[in-house]
Amino acid sequence: MVIGARLALPTVADALPGTGSAQPPRPSVPLDRLLRIVSLSHVNDPALTPIFPGDPEFSLETAFTVADDGFYLQYVKEGEHTGTHWGAPAHFQEGGLTADQLDPEDLFLPAVKIDIRDRAAADADYAVTVADLQNWEAVNGAIPSGAAVILWTGWASRWGTDAYANADADGVTHQPGFSAEAAQWLIDTGRLADRGALGTDTFGPDLGNDETYPVSVKLYDRRRISLENLTNLESIPTTGAYVLVGGPINRAGSGSPATIFGLVPKLP
Repeated sequence: MVIGARLALPTVADALPGTGSAQPPRPSVPLDRLLRIVSLSHVNDPALTPIFPGDPEFSLETAFTVADDGFYLQYVKEGEHTGTHWGAPAHFQEGGLTADQLDPEDLFLPAVKIDIRDRAAADADYAVTVADLQNWEAVNGAIPSGAAVILWTGWASRWGTDAYANADADGVTHQPGFSAEAAQWLIDTGRLADRGALGTDTFGPDLGNDETYPVSVKLYDRRRISLENLTNLESIPTTGAYVLVGGPINRAGSGSPATIFGLVPKLP
């Protein structure tokens, strides 16, 4: 199984003139020929962005214009977990690492994609089981240690509509997710190591109707993160891609709205 693109480096570095020292090794193939970059984030638009029940209101207003002020700027007001976003351990762990305490390596992870669209379409409360993960590995190989394990539920197609939250008459949200047992298995077996992530194209890795958040409680520990409200998951392969999480690093942050990139190898 290909886990990520490998760079072909020269075996012998040229000497710097007059110094006898070696130049830093450089790829023999430019990175833009090795990798295709895709966005896994929705556009940050309050007219379309579903808000998790109880979260702060999202507004985006024009603060300055070129005509009146000589430059254009918008004023954004939103919660840290609005739209496509990532979450840091402190989001669910008292004393857990905050966004500004994590390293860049925590935000750059090998990715695997688990397609449950058919099961989610048949059952909005579908919870991925340990058997599902084991069956996936039997076909695709072992999930690498420290991976971002991403559920492709098909929910992104509902973005901008009430069908995304999929609330019933009592206001209960119905979205698929991981079972607590599956999350624990990923942790116990080292698939989610000190570093790793659960990702999804829904509000979060838990079932929408479970307000105890058992998966999040297990996930958010050490240096592990979440990737939520993803989109464009059809653009990354089942295995072999990486994810790179970008966005504001807030002081003492629980995460932030993010542009999450998929890095897809072009070469075998």
